[in-house]
Amino acid sequence: MKNILLLLIAVLSYGIAPAQTIYEEFESRKLDTTRRLKIQLPRNYEQNQDKVYPIVLVLDADYLFEPVAGNVDYFSYWEDMPESIVVGVIQGDTRYDDAYYDDVNYMPVDSGADFFEFLGLELIPYIDSKYRTAKFIITVGHDFTANFINYYLFKDPPLFNGIISLSPDTAPSMGERLLQRIPAIENRMFYYLATGTDDIKGLQEAAIELDAQLKTVKSEKFNYYFDNFEGATHYSLVGRGIPNALEKIFAVYRPISKQQYTDELMTTTKPINEYLSEKYQTIKDLFGLDNPIRVNDYIATATASEKRKQWGSLKAIAAMAQRDYPDTVLGDYYMARFLEETGEPKKAMRTFQGAFNKEEVEFITIDLMLDKADKIKEDFGY
Repeated sequence: MKNILLLLIAVLSYGIAPAQTIYEEFESRKLDTTRRLKIQLPRNYEQNQDKVYPIVLVLDADYLFEPVAGNVDYFSYWEDMPESIVVGVIQGDTRYDDAYYDDVNYMPVDSGADFFEFLGLELIPYIDSKYRTAKFIITVGHDFTANFINYYLFKDPPLFNGIISLSPDTAPSMGERLLQRIPAIENRMFYYLATGTDDIKGLQEAAIELDAQLKTVKSEKFNYYFDNFEGATHYSLVGRGIPNALEKIFAVYRPISKQQYTDELMTTTKPINEYLSEKYQTIKDLFGLDNPIRVNDYIATATASEKRKQWGSLKAIAAMAQRDYPDTVLGDYYMARFLEETGEPKKAMRTFQGAFNKEEVEFITIDLMLDKADKIKEDFGY
């Protein structure tokens, strides 16, 4: 019995490798010391040799790494964000020195300047050289380190594409500086800020003030989100902020939802096939990922095209599906539907019939295809 159970576990687990966590010692010349790293590689990283992955850089990794890494693994498992490499810097007692800034100009100095250069000039290049990385990096910090990651926005271009700032202990004038700097950033930037009603009073007030300032930023490329969690303390807000931040930052990556189908596909003024193409071009431009269009998104956009009688869009979507999934019935079904609705029933019948030896997809079965063909034959007497 024990052997049977082990066999079942092995069979069920085949091809589904868990996320892998690696511990490393990194010798830093900038810091003149060794820093401990935690690195979580995505599931099946070794098997997917042609795939690249965004980076999620976690400061305060001695306590932030696990909640971030767990959420990244969970969200990516359900395709709510791309699989990513999570890199954690364990800081412990050095976090205050690492985030040190000058008392006069409030910019990193001494140990803070060294740590600033360590991340940008040593750690990220090392991760890029050792692992298959995409050109998209978000970073996570809490109180002191949440303030510190703001300084990277003053680089041109910024080191990070996204910032998750959890109850930041902001330096004086940080809000005013960000207001001046952010509109000049040419790249698309994601910024998430969180506090809680039971956060440390001074930090909550500072976060609310910063939120009021960032809401006034006039830049189409600045994507800003804020949460003030009811009842959340300085520490519990972390567990609520991380998933909210990932959900918002990677919203465009997710499969088309029922709400998007209703609110966007059924109301957009542009051709629906363009909506689909632009969604995946945005994913490529933002995250450096050339992903194939999901079957779910083909079905959602094709269904909306049928409902709205956008037959040109349906034809374009069908042709794209035939290209991306040539061995399935997906593209043939929607191409036949286009022909059926635009006055070419004989071609539609033959297209339905021609897919009899292809792989079925979702509700599109071989029986459905043949039934459609038989109905046309019966109606038109072919």
